[in-house]
Amino acid sequence: MSFVDDVVNVLPQPLREIAYRHHELIKFAIVGATTFVIDSGIFYALKWTVLDTKPVTAKIISGVIAVIASYILNREWSFKNRGGRERHHEALLFFGVSGVGVVLAFLPLWVSSYVFDLRQPDVSFTVENIADFISAFIIGNLLQMAFRFWAMRRWVFPDEMQEIVDEFEDLLEEEQLGHS
Repeated sequence: MSFVDDVVNVLPQPLREIAYRHHELIKFAIVGATTFVIDSGIFYALKWTVLDTKPVTAKIISGVIAVIASYILNREWSFKNRGGRERHHEALLFFGVSGVGVVLAFLPLWVSSYVFDLRQPDVSFTVENIADFISAFIIGNLLQMAFRFWAMRRWVFPDEMQEIVDEFEDLLEEEQLGHS
């Protein structure tokens, strides 16, 4: 039994049922929070020390490490009972989906900055930073998280048993149609 199972077991019955039904989503969110901490921690550790003049390099390094951690944690925990693909194929899909997620995360910031011109000197420093936070960290993260969860379940870590059941049901339908 895991820590998450221990926490879920102490929830009131209605919440417990919801948590059991959406256990992959909860685990996916925990992995996301963990990799956010990894990304932020490594970024600031590098930016405030050895890469103080190279924040973009620090961000690239921290982002790559966070995505690798995300793959391992999602593969071994969030979607542990899914899959069936060869690991190199699964990893390629994971990093492809993660790349699309990065684009989705930055699109609202781009719109806020360059379509609505919420940049200095057109707006105040405070308005610019509030707009950046809302567009990048709230809207962007929600978009990419929803896409990544859906895509991970659909393509990267599919439910192998459900695919077998679907194929079997299709065969049964074909068989029944053939005998009608």
